[in-house]
Amino acid sequence: MKTEHDEQLIAEIAGHYREILRLVGEDPEREGLVKTPVRAAKALVDITQGYRQNPLEIARKAIFEYAGSRVVIVRDIEFYSMCEHHILPFFGKISIGYLPKGKMIGLSKLARIVDTFARRIQVQERLTSEVCSLLAEAMPNDGVIVSCTAQHLCMMMRGVEKQESSTTTFDYCGRFESEPALREEFLRLIGK
Repeated sequence: MKTEHDEQLIAEIAGHYREILRLVGEDPEREGLVKTPVRAAKALVDITQGYRQNPLEIARKAIFEYAGSRVVIVRDIEFYSMCEHHILPFFGKISIGYLPKGKMIGLSKLARIVDTFARRIQVQERLTSEVCSLLAEAMPNDGVIVSCTAQHLCMMMRGVEKQESSTTTFDYCGRFESEPALREEFLRLIGK
């Protein structure tokens, strides 16, 4: 699928990348780098497309009558994001559970919602919270729970350089907040 880009935006961002290359000691006119600023600009626009998407609108396009499950869990939705502290990637998986209350959401919309929030300059803690809050607002439910586990290149390739570390964050509301047994069941079902 070919992505259309705003050429004026791409040109402006590319100019900044060209200057960054020069500032770190590279020659932006070197054969291997001539097209890099435009490629990097297009990549940045693609990986920040979440700013140009409305997650509530995405969710509300796929709310259906409840079909009878006590809990719905979608596990291991992979995501890629950029850390707001160092503008380096972090990536991992999110698992979502919710307790339907008369309505349910199309399963693919859960992955789209994750992507909308992940495709922004972000921190993992906020990403987890935003997914949980959006789903709690988007449809009638008795509770939502989100687990996010990620690896951060800011810890792996700079600073402390810890290659095997990962971070896990949780957020929950509704009955998942008031009934610890439901949280424990969710964690058991997703293998945590």
